[in-house]
Amino acid sequence: MNAIIVAAAVVAIGIVAFWAILRSRNMHLWMGSYIRAFASRKPDKPENGVDVYFCFVDHYEPYGYGATREVAHARVRRWTEHYPALAAQHVDSTGRHPIHSFFYPAEEYDPEVLDQLKPICAAGLGDVELHLHHDNDTASNLERTLNEFKTTLFERHGYLRRDPIDNEVAYCFIHGNWALDNSRPDGRWCGVSNELDVLVRTGCRCDMTMPSAPSDTQTSKINSIYFASGRDGQCKSHNSGRDVTRGEWGRVGELLLIQGPLCLNWLSRKFGLIPRIEASEISHDTPPTPQRVALWEQCNIGVRGAPGHLFIKVHTHGAVDATMDMLFSGGFNDLWSALEARFRDRAGYRLHYVSAWEMCLKVRDIAAAPAGVVENH
Repeated sequence: MNAIIVAAAVVAIGIVAFWAILRSRNMHLWMGSYIRAFASRKPDKPENGVDVYFCFVDHYEPYGYGATREVAHARVRRWTEHYPALAAQHVDSTGRHPIHSFFYPAEEYDPEVLDQLKPICAAGLGDVELHLHHDNDTASNLERTLNEFKTTLFERHGYLRRDPIDNEVAYCFIHGNWALDNSRPDGRWCGVSNELDVLVRTGCRCDMTMPSAPSDTQTSKINSIYFASGRDGQCKSHNSGRDVTRGEWGRVGELLLIQGPLCLNWLSRKFGLIPRIEASEISHDTPPTPQRVALWEQCNIGVRGAPGHLFIKVHTHGAVDATMDMLFSGGFNDLWSALEARFRDRAGYRLHYVSAWEMCLKVRDIAAAPAGVVENH
């Protein structure tokens, strides 16, 4: 009897400790989805191969951490001086060079910085989209901010584009501090509980904020391309949604969300026991590796009914000095080389470097086509 009691106590302590670990990294928010996906496994590779679309999005904040104008401009110069030569050394399966999507924050608007990025974008190596940090905001002010900034980017700088379907100036979006749709439990860094609806009204075609782990803003829905609808008075409406499926496109009021990979890295364990979280972030302390690229593939993010198309979106804060040091001193080369070895040079795979907007359009093309029509290319 004593042995049974001791065993029960050990089990109970283990459960409590496990739950404490989950909550300390906010893993309880998404672990159920991760376990269910792991149990279902991914389907076999289609006979005609897999097209892999890789998008590198950047929370590009040259004025971050209170930087002066001089420091901010010097950070951007590093990009203009080094990125084109590095990107020119790599190509995908179609011969295209890598393309970098700069999500520039509206609250940091500096026309000279945006003009500095023009040569990279004009060469087909970059693109600019919308980013925003805000706090205690209102829906009306947010709508005004987004409309004004997208108009400035389009008319003053020649960025963004008109959607070929409705001719509206359209953009992709990443929320600052991860707090999309007022998703922080304390209500900070947003304030607009129906933010998704505001984004749709102002021409946002795709949100690329997620994943945000280990932040408490992380959604329970992971490794997905899906539609979510804002609801008045409700926060974090994107916590769940309708998976994008071949043969079906969005409904009125829905926002497309393309998530990056989120999983556990069992080959990299803290204290040799606890697996690290793979949240698709590239930084000075999470550099790219071939093993991470393999994990991104295993997350199997795509459109339902179109298994021949795999979408990989990773993110960085590319104006952080330490991360720039890593990227420009070998990180970019390591990333692109690993992608090319796994998807360009591997039988049955085709690698495509795409911008955020191009990834959005590719999802739309696949989903809008009648079932059975989509072909790999």
